[in-house]
Parts: sequence; C-alpha cells; structure tokens
Amino acid sequence: MRKNLESQIGEVLSVSRNATHSFSKQTFEAIRLLAGLGVEADAHMGKSVKHRSRVAQNPNQPNLRQVHLLHSELFDELRDAGFHVEFGQLGENITTRGINLLGLPTGTKLYIGKIAVIEITGLRNPCVQIDNFQTGLLSAVLDHDQYGNLVRKAGVMGIVLTGGEVRAGDPIRVSLPAEPFRPLERV
Repeated sequence: MRKNLESQIGEVLSVSRNATHSFSKQTFEAIRLLAGLGVEADAHMGKSVKHRSRVAQNPNQPNLRQVHLLHSELFDELRDAGFHVEFGQLGENITTRGINLLGLPTGTKLYIGKIAVIEITGLRNPCVQIDNFQTGLLSAVLDHDQYGNLVRKAGVMGIVLTGGEVRAGDPIRVSLPAEPFRPLERV
C-alpha cells in the first residue's frame, strides 16, 4: 500500500483564494503559501482557526484548515451527475489531479512546485452551505462505503510547513508518514 500511495504523481490544475468568508474562491495564476499560516490574502489564513463554525466553538484552537485541497476527479463525478461546478467554486485553494487525496493517511506531506510543503490534517466536512450553492450538491459529495460508514468526498485540509508560490501545472509529490497510518478524519 505504501508504494502505491507514494508512487502517485499529481499536478496542480488550479489555485484559488478569497479574502472574505464567501463560499467560493476566485481563481488566480498563482497563490503564495505562508509557513504556519496558510494562503496569503485568504480569509482562512492564520495560526488559530478561522472557519466561523470553529471560531464559535473555540477561537484559540490551532488552524488545521489553512489550505483546502480538492481532487479534480470529484468535478468530473459531479459533472456526470448533472452539476455545473468550476474550479474554486467549492471553496478549495488547490485543485489537484492524479492523487487519491481521500486515500492518504493523516500526516502525509505534499511537496508542491519548487519548495512548498503541505501536511494533510484531515477531511473537509461539507456543510449545508454547499446546498445553498447548488441544490442537492451536499448529497453528491457524501457517500457511504460497503460497511455503511460516511465518506466525505469534498477534499482534504492541511497546514503549510514550507511556504512558496503554487500555480497551475506545478507537480505534486507524496511523502507518507511513518506507519502505522492514521486514517483521515474530519477537521
């Protein structure tokens, strides 16, 4: 399993940010990741949590959701189901192709572009706002496995270990943590 996960070669297809707490993010040619903070000029940048629901619970908790990564394969699936969703519209900062983001363990490092490094902290937990964007979309990004467990397909969250510029076309390399692997949980 380790070899299969680490042999994945991915690519950045799109990068997005938004300085306000809007659902969707605007796409840009490049974004800058800042170590320990997140995406420069993004509403979710900071050492402490910035997502409004998390701030309401405890504004001093660490920000484990500095960067949202979403696999473009989900956009293909949504399009096949009749939805029209463009990159950035689901609130992701980095849209990827070629990496099974949901199958990575907690603590996986993604080396992106020349120097940027993101550590995966967990799964994005999609909320009802996604249905406000397009009716029925929440059900489309949730599923169940063969055992009846909930599967969240709306991407992964991470923290920035090493900052740097990220742009469409940048390669992504996977580095797994030491075993035993911890499965991704919602953050």
